Amino acid sequence: MIRGAAGIALVAAMTFAQSRTMKQGAYRMEITLERLDGPNWRAVDPGLVLGQGDRVRFRYRTNFDGYLYVTDLGTSGNYDQIFPTPETGQDNRVSSSKEYQVPATTSIVFRIAGPAGHDVVYWMVSPTKLTDGAPHMTQPPAPIAPPSPKPGLIPRCDDSILRARGDCVDSSAGPKLIPRGDPVPRDLTAAADTARDLVFMRQGKQAVISSPAPLNGPVIYQFRIAHK
Repeated sequence: MIRGAAGIALVAAMTFAQSRTMKQGAYRMEITLERLDGPNWRAVDPGLVLGQGDRVRFRYRTNFDGYLYVTDLGTSGNYDQIFPTPETGQDNRVSSSKEYQVPATTSIVFRIAGPAGHDVVYWMVSPTKLTDGAPHMTQPPAPIAPPSPKPGLIPRCDDSILRARGDCVDSSAGPKLIPRGDPVPRDLTAAADTARDLVFMRQGKQAVISSPAPLNGPVIYQFRIAHK
């Protein structure tokens, strides 16, 4: 959550990642989670269980043009738009095969904070810019229990997944469909329904979301970040 609340917080950043040529084919979206390891940024498994204070950022790429909106539901049960914002960058247009960083500003990264569990990060891509500037989550007057699997539950290591250097990987984390009945940005229920045709894959440490059909309207999915 942003600005010191439970979840992902903003802190100063360092360098920017280089892009690669994107494979053509179905409509594709690629997300890579990176963690600051000493002075260097390193790609990590999408299901890696992160620790308090870890600095993270995302690399993002599509093979179609559009506009990107990212909202976080933290383990406190509160929503925060984390991109675009004045702190993380306001130019949210994405062009085919070009790699982007979220946050887009090189002076800012996200810091893991808040109760142990799963932050639910909603990624929404629209072929056209939204007229109101950003999707809106229905914010309750007080924190509510976040959607299942409950972000408040302690992430668990999946022993069936090969782990390097003793890393803990939670198979319930990473990119996922949005379960029916879970909250989504206001007026984007149709986008959540469209997402049911998406295919989720992993290529090494990269998460790939693809659609065999053209994306004629907004599409939304989630990326769960597990942390202690």
